[in-house]
Amino acid sequence: MTARIAVLVSGGGTNLQALIDAQNAGRIPHGEICVVIASNPNAYALERARNAGIPAVYSYRKEEGSQEAFEAKISAYLKEYQIDFIILAGFLSILSADFTAQWPERIINVHPALIPSFCGKGMYGLKVHEAALAKGVKVTGATVHYVNEIPDGGKIILQKAVDVKDGDTPEVLQRRVMEEAEWILLPMAAEIVAKKISEGE
Repeated sequence: MTARIAVLVSGGGTNLQALIDAQNAGRIPHGEICVVIASNPNAYALERARNAGIPAVYSYRKEEGSQEAFEAKISAYLKEYQIDFIILAGFLSILSADFTAQWPERIINVHPALIPSFCGKGMYGLKVHEAALAKGVKVTGATVHYVNEIPDGGKIILQKAVDVKDGDTPEVLQRRVMEEAEWILLPMAAEIVAKKISEGE
């Protein structure tokens, strides 16, 4: 059995691209990306999905009118595509405790820091790298973890350290963390979870 994966995205979809590339290279043998769901209709990630021949849909909270309706639409897509587990790849909407409770150890997220540093509510995107540089840390990195009701609070699956260099800007550091950690860890974690599911764990 191959685990059916949904990737949830909000923006450009660079982490999604890393997953698609890994899948095409045979590095996620136990899983298959079956749908990409964006939190906004203009996310470039939808284009990446379509280019790869993967169904691309969206649920836009402003259109749906409430968190409940937004999540109900996502849940409907997950059911339609018979999804086994969810990867949050630059998904900027916080999912409710009601939603995450339905998917215990079936949602993973990549965070651009070494949890428990620079994580939690409001810590996403460039803000994480700005905080790391402001603190003067010499090493940062990325973490892939299970998602529960606490932002960045689930069990850690994989981590990888990345050096901070003199003169780094948040943008430069963000790119290095993506290239050296996020894009490597996320496909690895996807395969770890897919393998567990396909083996019935």
